[in-house]
This record gives sequence, C-alpha cells and structure tokens, in this order.
Amino acid sequence: MKRPSATGEYPFAVSVELRELLDRVSRFLSDKGVVAHLVGGFVRDGYLGRHTSDVDLVVSAPALPLARELAPYLRGHFVSLHQEHQVARVVLTSGGDVSGAPKGWQLDLATATGEIEQDLAQRDFTVNAVAVCLGGGEAIDPVGGLADLERRSIRAVSRGVFQDDAARLLRAVRLAGELGFQVEESTAAHIGSDAHLLGGVAGERLREELMRLLTVPVAAPGVRSMDRLGLLSSLLPELDAARGVEQPKEHHWDVFQHSVETVAAADFLMGDGVGFPVWARHSFPWSQEVANRIEEGVAGFPRRALFKLTCLLHDIAKPQTKALQPDGSTRFLGHSLQGARASLHALGRLRFSRREAEMVSAMIIHHLRPTQMSHEEMPTRRAIFRFFRDTGEVAEDVLYLSLADHLASRGPELVPEGWCYHTKVVAHVLQQRLLTEAVPLPRLLTGHDIMAAFGIESGPRVGRLLEIVEEARAAGEVYTRKQAMELVRKELGE
Repeated sequence: MKRPSATGEYPFAVSVELRELLDRVSRFLSDKGVVAHLVGGFVRDGYLGRHTSDVDLVVSAPALPLARELAPYLRGHFVSLHQEHQVARVVLTSGGDVSGAPKGWQLDLATATGEIEQDLAQRDFTVNAVAVCLGGGEAIDPVGGLADLERRSIRAVSRGVFQDDAARLLRAVRLAGELGFQVEESTAAHIGSDAHLLGGVAGERLREELMRLLTVPVAAPGVRSMDRLGLLSSLLPELDAARGVEQPKEHHWDVFQHSVETVAAADFLMGDGVGFPVWARHSFPWSQEVANRIEEGVAGFPRRALFKLTCLLHDIAKPQTKALQPDGSTRFLGHSLQGARASLHALGRLRFSRREAEMVSAMIIHHLRPTQMSHEEMPTRRAIFRFFRDTGEVAEDVLYLSLADHLASRGPELVPEGWCYHTKVVAHVLQQRLLTEAVPLPRLLTGHDIMAAFGIESGPRVGRLLEIVEEARAAGEVYTRKQAMELVRKELGE
C-alpha cells in the first residue's frame, strides 16, 4: 500500500472529483476553526482501492449544527442521525457543476470524543480505526489497522467491542465477506463467546447486516461463518431443528446443510460461486434480463439478497413435517405452506418489510411448482398460465429457486439428464412468458360484459369467471368473444 510522501497528499488514490469535494469541505471547516479527520470505511476502502461514495468525518465541534450549515454550502440535504451523540449526514444532490458538489456522495459527520487516537481506540475493528487529516498527510494508525489491511484480516480493536455493541458480531462476518478477508483467530473466538448477545440487538440492525452479507456475490462462505461462530442459531433459531434431519437417498445433505448449500447453489447459478460441476452452468437459462432483474432494488438491497435469504429458509418446516410412509419412503407433506408461515414469523422478528416477508413467503410456498407442472413433457400452456397467475412478481425467482434447490439436493452426485431436463423446463416456461408479454392481447370479456349478459352482480364470482376465461384462452381453448361467452354460460350451468 502506498504511504504518503508529503503533507497535503492523501495516502491513497483520490479522484479529481473527490479531491475537489474534500477541498471544499476542508475550506468550509477550516474557516470555522474546526479540525477534521477522515476515518472509518472511507479510509479503509481508499487503501484497498475500493470505490465508495460515503465520506466519514470526525470533527472537533458539535456535528449537527456544522452539518446543518454544510448542507446548503454543498447544495445537499441535512439528515440528523443521532442527536445525543452528535452524528449527522449531508446527502449531496447537485449536478456536479463548478459551484456544487458531485451528486451521489454523502458525508457523515461525528463529533470527536477526545483526541483522534482516543476516538480510533473506541472503534470496532482495526481496519476501520485508521484516520487521515482532512486535506492530506500521514495516516494515524494507533491499533495496527494498516498491517491488518495488508494481512487481509478482521481484528477487533479490543475485547469489549462486542459487549459495547453486539451488532458488531454480524458486522465482522459481513465485512470479511465484502472485503474477501478472514476474521482473525482471537476475534473469532470472542465472537463465539459473545454470540448469545445478538438476541439483544434491534431487529432492524440485524436485518441490515444480514442483507448486506447476502448481497455479497459469494454469500455462502459468510453463511457458513455465521454458523461456525454460533451466530446463525442466534439470528435464525428456526433453522436449528433442521440439523441432522436426514432426507431421502436422492439428497446428498441433511436438511440444514442442504439449506446452506442452496445459498451456495444460488451463488453458483449467478456466476460467482463454486462447488458444483462446471457443466451444470452450460444449460442454465441465463440472460441479461435476468442479470438486470436480480440487481433490482427491493427495500434498499438487490433482489438477489432476498433470493438468497429464501434459499436459506425454503425448507425451514421440513423437520416438523417429516413422516415415514407405509412404503418406507420419507415425505415432508405440507412443508412449503408451513415453511412460508414460519418465514413470516422469523422475518417479522427481524423487522423485514411486509413486502419483503410476503415475497419470501410466496417463493417458499411455490418452490416445488416448477417440477410439478409436468412429468417427462413440457408444461402445458394452462399449467404455465396458472403458475404465473399464482406466483405473481416472484415467478422468475421461484423458477431459479427450484434450480438452486435441485443443485443443493444432488450436490456432487448431480445427474446430467435430470439437471438438463429441469433447466429445459425452466427455459420453456420463461420463453412462454416472453411470447405472451411480447404480444399483449385485449381481454375477450370484461366484468361488465359478464354482469350484463348473465345478470350477475359485481363480486368475487365475476372475477373467478374472468380467470376461467383467461386460463382457457392461455391454453388455446377459446379464441373469440363468442367462445368466451359460451364458456361462461357452461360454467354457470345455463
């Protein structure tokens, strides 16, 4: 890593645009006699050459009034983050002209608790405890953060960091995943000892850390680390019952390990993970449209993070639904429906939004549908219509969940014939949807048509008749308004 050669230079590469922003903030604070240091993730990512649009500053004056004045100076918005501890944010919204700061950046200002070395000693991990004076100069590194950056190691600043804030337990694993680092041995031991403290953390903060961990392109190692350190049991105790629950012989892993490996399979299918046969990706129905879709935002995170969470939870109810059949086989009857209910409870505890929880629940309810739509043949148009009608906005997610489930069921014993047939079914279903969306057709009948023709009052019955017409149309059984009317007449027994 590059070291600073002279005061006024930053010890890491800074773009022209960012340098202009930092210089403007430096002039503003200097005019007020305020000493400021760049700290935290901004400095860490600077040394690592990672792009960041978040600037962390520690200032020698109350941060809230400073940020309130700085916001209009930079043509940004002021946000109060913590009144008592004097933490504020300035979100930049200008277009990046000569007089304004570049759009898309945000600056977090926190009031110093003493000398900068004292402030750094109270931080969470050594890689976040390096500071640089705003304006440039030598790095201030009282706890060895630069050496840990070189070692690619996440090490706690002190033994008490997790007692001070138990959310740091998850943050250690999440940071390791984001940066491609390892949690240092003694820090890992302390996490294991303090894992029970996670239960006292607000659900919103747990959700934030979990989703950031699952946003990492290769998320499965982080999930395994959470389990190894005892964090997964504290975060999602519902999964514990799945440990050691054996499955039918076509499954390579027990229910718990299968659930974790389904996350690994999702990593693999999205092109980032390993652990499955390379040839399995060759027949996978992937497209740029799918790639764009998994990056769509859902409540502040890419859709793929919520998808991977569903992969982890999709068999959550298998332990309580396991039953031995008269023929000696094992079945998990009703595990999809019960799993959907269990997921709603778990995600509610972690303060997921209603939409997020319902999307996960819907994926779990329907995760077996793609393999149940047909046997040895391609699904019919009627079956495909019903599938998209029932799954709504999570239809594609369900299709890919079924593939990840397949990979994580067979594991190293994956059979090419079965896998290729499964991917062919998914590709066929997706193609049928694309054809339907490419040529949207007007309705053959409206609710008013049915009410007028048959003297029916408005209500659920009319909606159901319209569904029957649309389903028959999708199946190629009716094409005209007259045929649709005859179908309704038949349904009504007239």
